[in-house]
Amino acid sequence: MTNSRDQLSLFSVSEQKTLAYGSKQPDLLKISSDALQDWKQRLFQYQQQIHVAPTLQQGALFDLTSSIGSASGDIDVASIDPFSLPQQNTEFWRWKASDAGVAALYFVIDYELPILLYVGETVKSGQRWKGEHDCKRYLLNYRQVHYQNQLDTLLGIAFWSLAPTQARDRQRLETALIQRWRSPFNKENWEFWGTPFTGLVVG
Repeated sequence: MTNSRDQLSLFSVSEQKTLAYGSKQPDLLKISSDALQDWKQRLFQYQQQIHVAPTLQQGALFDLTSSIGSASGDIDVASIDPFSLPQQNTEFWRWKASDAGVAALYFVIDYELPILLYVGETVKSGQRWKGEHDCKRYLLNYRQVHYQNQLDTLLGIAFWSLAPTQARDRQRLETALIQRWRSPFNKENWEFWGTPFTGLVVG
């Protein structure tokens, strides 16, 4: 039986040498159409196992993440479905808003397949992405590589507005969701996916 680390490896050994995360080389984001689609399909297949049949996942993964206690009570991590939340444009932060928003978990998704790319948390959902944010750079790279290979994307963001108001509780929930979905743009999962999109913005 293949172990979990083998199942989660996106690239072959030779590909990982070329696409190792953290590299600043210009060739980092020159990914072929076949390699890119294979990357996405493996991620899609892994996340679909969770989306379609969450109760069949290995117990070891969920011993620490199945339920998160907070001041507002226990939150069942499996009950949060990022793909069922209302979709918003990733440029939402540019729009004028009447307030700063609420405490929330947010999910960056490519709805074309679909695949969950990033999980984050914020105390003010309307302001989280103003200014610098690493995930914005990853998305620019991701979008550009698709453009170079003439492949479609449908990037969006979704907010779960029932998140705990206490930062520590919210961060624990964020961590549990990152572990659960193995979102590749979260640094906690780079060792599994070897994502190449964290380098410099493609010019």
